[in-house]
Amino acid sequence: MSISVFLSHPRPASAAQRQFIAALTDYLRAREFAPRTLGITDYDMNAPMTAIRRLLLDASGVLTVALKRILIVDGQVLSSRETRGGGAGEDSVESVGGAWLTSVWSHIETAMAYQLGLPILHIRESGVRPDGLLERGIVGLCGPEFDLDAAAPEDYVGSGEWVGVSGQWEGYVRAVYDARGAPPMLWRG
Repeated sequence: MSISVFLSHPRPASAAQRQFIAALTDYLRAREFAPRTLGITDYDMNAPMTAIRRLLLDASGVLTVALKRILIVDGQVLSSRETRGGGAGEDSVESVGGAWLTSVWSHIETAMAYQLGLPILHIRESGVRPDGLLERGIVGLCGPEFDLDAAAPEDYVGSGEWVGVSGQWEGYVRAVYDARGAPPMLWRG
């Protein structure tokens, strides 16, 4: 029996992105997971947030893939630096020309999974800004960045770094699946 996992990703915009998602899906299926994505494997006539919640409640884990979606040709990010004492410091401007953003749904679905306590693994395409929930250490595990121009998708899912982090996530997912099947313990022995 396959274990349901939520595979969160924007609709692939290039052939390389489609091949990567296909390789990741094949990898998950080979590990006896059933990857589910709203609008791909599952459809719902309700509002997207309701449909996503319904899928997440049935899943034992979430894999978020941040694909390139929006290119910032020339942009700036304003940030304020705090002083050691916690007071306001000097504002700074960071140039972000040539950076990519992913879909906002990558952040929304990940946040919803976090609130449900699901194991989360997120990965991002090379060039995608690691901001918000895509920053390392914010939620769940962070896998290695993938570069669709440098390596075949099969090389990525066969890499030592991927196997290590995905194996850790897989253990968490299987633990959630097992715990959901156990009856509540009204006594401790």
